[in-house]
Amino acid sequence: MRGVDFLAGHAESLAKKAAVICGDETLDFATLNKRASQAANAFAGLGCKEGDRVAWMSFNSIAGTEIANGVRRAGLVIVPVNYRLRGAEIAYVLNDSGARVAAAGPDHVDAMAAAAAGVKGDVRFVAARANVPSGWLSYRELMSGSPDEYDGTGDGLGPSMIYTSGTTGNPKGAWRPHGVDIANVLQVIAIFELTQSDVHLACGPGYHSAVSFFSALHQVLGATVVMQPTFEADDALDLIARHRVTTSFMAPTLLQRLVEAQERRPRDATSLRALILGAAPCPHALKVRAEAAFGQVLWEFYGATETGINTVLRPEDQLRKPGSCGTAVPGQEIRLMRDDGTQADTGEPGELMVRNTWQAEYFNRPDATSDSLHDGFFSVGDIAYRDGEGYYYVCDRRIDMIISGGVNIYPAEVEAVLHAHPAVMDAAVIGVPDDQWGESVKAVVQVRRPMTVTQEELVAFCAERLAGYKKPRSVDFVDELPRDDAGKLLKRKLRDAYWSSAGRFI
Repeated sequence: MRGVDFLAGHAESLAKKAAVICGDETLDFATLNKRASQAANAFAGLGCKEGDRVAWMSFNSIAGTEIANGVRRAGLVIVPVNYRLRGAEIAYVLNDSGARVAAAGPDHVDAMAAAAAGVKGDVRFVAARANVPSGWLSYRELMSGSPDEYDGTGDGLGPSMIYTSGTTGNPKGAWRPHGVDIANVLQVIAIFELTQSDVHLACGPGYHSAVSFFSALHQVLGATVVMQPTFEADDALDLIARHRVTTSFMAPTLLQRLVEAQERRPRDATSLRALILGAAPCPHALKVRAEAAFGQVLWEFYGATETGINTVLRPEDQLRKPGSCGTAVPGQEIRLMRDDGTQADTGEPGELMVRNTWQAEYFNRPDATSDSLHDGFFSVGDIAYRDGEGYYYVCDRRIDMIISGGVNIYPAEVEAVLHAHPAVMDAAVIGVPDDQWGESVKAVVQVRRPMTVTQEELVAFCAERLAGYKKPRSVDFVDELPRDDAGKLLKRKLRDAYWSSAGRFI
C-alpha cells in the first residue's frame, strides 16, 4: 500500500514554511524535501532495498529528521537506537534488527564505533560529524554526492521499528507494517485535534516511540516541529515562548521539571493548548501544579510501543478523574481479564488486553508475539480496572505486583500516596524478600530538598490513606531513582539489590 507523499506535497504548497527548527538552524519544507531525497538516494547507493533497516543513534537533530524522512521515502525501516546504550547493548540492537546501515550523530559516533566489533554481517557505518572514524562513511559527503530528487515508490510513511525499553529483559523490536502506521497517524491526529497551524516541541529522546511518532505526525500535517537536542526545562520554556509552541509530548518526569522551572521564573506559555503525557503515570499532585502553571492543557494517554494509543484522558477530566488514563479511543477493543480467563467486573483489576488494527509484532520473535496474544488481544502485562463511567485506571505491571501473605498489592497505588506527600520528589514501591510473608512492601524515596522526612513519618502518612497491609514496612532513601530517558522507572534495578542475595526472585 502506498499513498500520497506528504512531504513532497508540503514542499509545493508550504515551500517556505518552517518544517523543523533546531537551535539556530531551520529547514523549510522545500529544503527538507530535497534533503530527504538526497538521503534516500544515499541509502540506495549503499545497497539498501525496500524493507532494509537503517539504525540511527543521536540526540534530536536536523540530521536525524533528514535521515528519518529519507529512510521512509526509500521504503526502508528506521530503527532509532537508545543513545544511553553502550558496547554490547548497541551491538545487540544492530544485530537483532539486521541493520544494513548504522548512522550516529556527533555525540554518539564513538559509542557506536566501540560497539562495531560485536556487530555481525555487512553493516555500513555512517558518521554525522566532521571527524569520521576509519572505515566509516561521512554523512555530509553522502548527502552532497546524492541527487535531490528521488525516483521511488515510498510515500514518506514507511514501516517503523522501535525497540522496547527492555525493562523485563533484552529489548525487542516492535515492528509495524506500512499501512499500520498510516492508520495510527490519522487516528491520533483526530484524537488530539491536531492541525497544520500547530507548532510542536519535540523535547524527549527521539528513540522513544511517542516522541518520534508525535514529531512525524506533525510533519505529516505540515506543522512546524521545534526540536531540543536534549531536554532542559528553562530552555524548553524559552522555546515555547519564542516559537509560540502549541503542543508537546513528554513523560511526567519532564513535566515536573517544566512546572518547577515555570514556578521559579514564569515565561509566556499561553500558546500551549496540548501538553500530552505518557510513558508513565502522572501523579495527581503534579497535575494540580501543572494546571496552575499552564492552565487546562493536559492530555494523558495509555498505550504501548506495541499497541499504539489505547485510552485518552482529556483536559477537562484530569483533576476530575485522579489516577485515570481515560476512556478507550475509537477502534480499540479493551478487555480486563482474570487469571482464569474470564472478564473482570467493573472496579475489579484484571490484565489489560487490547485489540486494534495497528498492533505491532516483535521482529523475528514469533514466540514473543504469540505469548503476548490471547484470542487476538495483545497484552504487555499491565493490570487495570474500569469504573462505572468507562474510565480506565492502570494499577501496575503484572511483573511489579507484590504478593504478601497471599494478598495482591499494587505498587502504583502506594506510590500515588507517597507522591502526595510534600517532601517526596519521587518514589518507587517494590516487594522485597520476607521469610514470614514471602514479600513485604518497601518504599524507595527521593526527598524534595531542602525538605526532610523520616521513615516513620512516611509509613504513618501511608497508614492514614491505605489499608494496613498495603503500607510500606520499610523505607530507603536515595539521591535519585533509576529511570530511563522516557521516564520509565527501572524497577528491575531496584529489586536486584534486594533479591540477588535471597536465593530466589519471587
